[in-house]
Amino acid sequence: MLNAVDQNIVNRRTIKAFKQDPVEVEEIIELLNIAKWAPNHKVNEPWRFQLYAGAGKDKFVQAYVDAMPTVEGEVSQKVKNKAQYFRDIPLHLVVIMPEDPRQRRWDEDYGAISSLIQNFQLAAWERGIGMIWRSNDWIYDPKFREAIGVAPGEKIVATLMIGYPKHVPEKRPRTDIREKLIIINE
Repeated sequence: MLNAVDQNIVNRRTIKAFKQDPVEVEEIIELLNIAKWAPNHKVNEPWRFQLYAGAGKDKFVQAYVDAMPTVEGEVSQKVKNKAQYFRDIPLHLVVIMPEDPRQRRWDEDYGAISSLIQNFQLAAWERGIGMIWRSNDWIYDPKFREAIGVAPGEKIVATLMIGYPKHVPEKRPRTDIREKLIIINE
């Protein structure tokens, strides 16, 4: 028998089609304040966020467009279409962490911030808010990073595109964990 937390984990979906209904910034702040309770080593909170809403989305979208290759100085129709898709999504949240040169700290920080993102997704899903966690190639492009103010020594862990779902995809099967588990009991 699944409890409410179990059901939320199992039922959450990645959303790619969004309604254009606005999502309140204060609700996102509230959700991030819940998500921050993710486990993180020594409670160092290795994260920062940039939320693009309203007219502020133009900066995010333009950074994306500027990071895309051009043909004779012109962006492709595919890039223009993707830019419009991004404009139509209510919110974009960029999740950023410091890149500690110590491998152990980097791994711990990445694990913590990934846990925070999952907490955020689950808390948002409970309220009917969906999102997609993107880590496309363009987040590594210096033009994109500079345009949105991500400094050298910082990693963009995710761009989360957030809104109310227009369409919720069907559940896709997952492998039974018994097929991926080795039990050592001797």
